[in-house]
Amino acid sequence: MSEVDLNRPAERVATIDLAAIRHNIAHVRDVVGSAQVMAVVKADAYGHGVVPVAAAALEAGATWLGAVHVSEALALRAAGLDAPILSWLHTESTDFDAAIAAGVDLGVSGWELAPIAAAAQRVGATARIHLKIDTGLGRNGCTAGSWPGLLQQAKQLQEQGSVRVVGIFSHFAVADEPERPETDEQLEAFRAAVAAAEAAGLEIEVRHIANSPALLSRQDTHFDLVRCGLAMYGLSPFEDKTPQELGLRPAMRLSARIANVKSVPAGQGVSYGLRWHAQAPTTLGLIPLGYADGIPRVAENGPVLVNSRVVRAVGRVAMDQFVVDLGPDAAAEDYLGAEAVLFGGEGEPSVTEWAEAAGTINYEVVTRISPRVPRHHVDSEVDQDD
Repeated sequence: MSEVDLNRPAERVATIDLAAIRHNIAHVRDVVGSAQVMAVVKADAYGHGVVPVAAAALEAGATWLGAVHVSEALALRAAGLDAPILSWLHTESTDFDAAIAAGVDLGVSGWELAPIAAAAQRVGATARIHLKIDTGLGRNGCTAGSWPGLLQQAKQLQEQGSVRVVGIFSHFAVADEPERPETDEQLEAFRAAVAAAEAAGLEIEVRHIANSPALLSRQDTHFDLVRCGLAMYGLSPFEDKTPQELGLRPAMRLSARIANVKSVPAGQGVSYGLRWHAQAPTTLGLIPLGYADGIPRVAENGPVLVNSRVVRAVGRVAMDQFVVDLGPDAAAEDYLGAEAVLFGGEGEPSVTEWAEAAGTINYEVVTRISPRVPRHHVDSEVDQDD
């Protein structure tokens, strides 16, 4: 991933405030009380830069890290982070040997149990596993019908010393829509799965099912551990609540420098397909960010803050650039090289506004910002003290 040259203004940059990460984790800790917090840092920490974000989350009191792939977990270990890490999405090519040797906990939905046990024997260590029950999401996880057999197999392997069942977990499907009854149904199924595991003689250390929307809205889902993803990055999982209303601070600010400014006549078309034409003479500004940088191609009308006012993207987003309408009175000398903020914190456009422009969700917008955009990690608390 590119780094920022601090000796010149960045052409494009995603600035990540680690103080916001710490604030959000501290807030989540207050919300969940005695439950432990897993900071979910998969997908390069939702595009925020995994190692600095993981370290900040642990500083703020998170006690676990979540990395969906073993390769992600091993990168965290290589960076010197020794907190418990859970990885839960595997294929037959997953390097279970390396994971066990590095002390990475492994999620098990069924088929993985035998190869994990075999890897543990090769490594000469006991694999720490979390059994996953599918309570209704329909993706990974063991079905209710196969659950008793998985419990029995896991218990036998635990007695043999190749595995240790550390946790039971699942994942909600609609916790971001609190009024829907399926969350209650999933919670009931999860409690039944945990009870079956305990009845089978397994001593469970951590039970976890709550994601960000659940941990923020349902105290009865917290159990021993919550998995904090989106909330750690200061974004809201709910359509009707802003981050500020949830006590969260957005951590990523995406900006660029305007690369070109020109006056155009009425009728001027913009970008591929000429889907937008100027209705009157106006001034266009060129933003050097495109879908290769993660800006959704369909995000026409996305908001951009320039010189203290919000202007809008016009025409299709191209691979490397898109155009904003600066208005008829914009002078080139005032806008060429000016900072253009796509999204950020209070007083700036939000990630959610860009998600709405693209017909998607805020999770996707931040996660898809590509490695071509340099990440600049700052700490507003330290900078403020200085």
